[in-house]
Amino acid sequence: MDYICGMSLEEKVNLVESVFEKLDKEIATFQSWSGLHCKFGCGKCCTKPDIEATILEFLPFAYFLYQNKLAEEWLEKLETTDSSICLIFNPTQAGAGLCSQYHHRGLICRLFGYSARTNKYSKKELITCQIIKTEQKENYELAESKIEAGEEMPVMSAYYMQLHSIDFELTNQFYPINSAMRKAIETVLHYYAYR
Repeated sequence: MDYICGMSLEEKVNLVESVFEKLDKEIATFQSWSGLHCKFGCGKCCTKPDIEATILEFLPFAYFLYQNKLAEEWLEKLETTDSSICLIFNPTQAGAGLCSQYHHRGLICRLFGYSARTNKYSKKELITCQIIKTEQKENYELAESKIEAGEEMPVMSAYYMQLHSIDFELTNQFYPINSAMRKAIETVLHYYAYR
């Protein structure tokens, strides 16, 4: 078996995907009791130029690209772009979301809007966008009061710690999202170049 830091690349990908599956279930539960949801076809949060991610959260995407012989093509796209907007964001895509790789989106993409941070008083605060706060004000305020009362929901730092426990090296630094994807693809290509 081939190993990186005591674990094979495939094992790391499987562990990250398990974390994502658990989070997706928690988010579905949160959306169910809160009634909060993204506006159909919005994607405004995806166009922020300062979104950062870790390499590990895009390792499943990079592995998928490698398996489908698309890694080199995507690496070239990521190396030649001067855009700070996420390259998997597709504003011309039809449907509810505008992410061309929704199943392989990063942790930050999953967490934003439907997770909490813990403030300096150890209280959970909902992290969501201005559109949800204003256009779904009643549900937003209800969700905030339930969170304050102790209702369970995903906590951002807890999920980053779960990824951190899988691989410290691939989670110890945040990069602009396109750089994180590029570095994840380079990690996969480097791994298989010697096998």
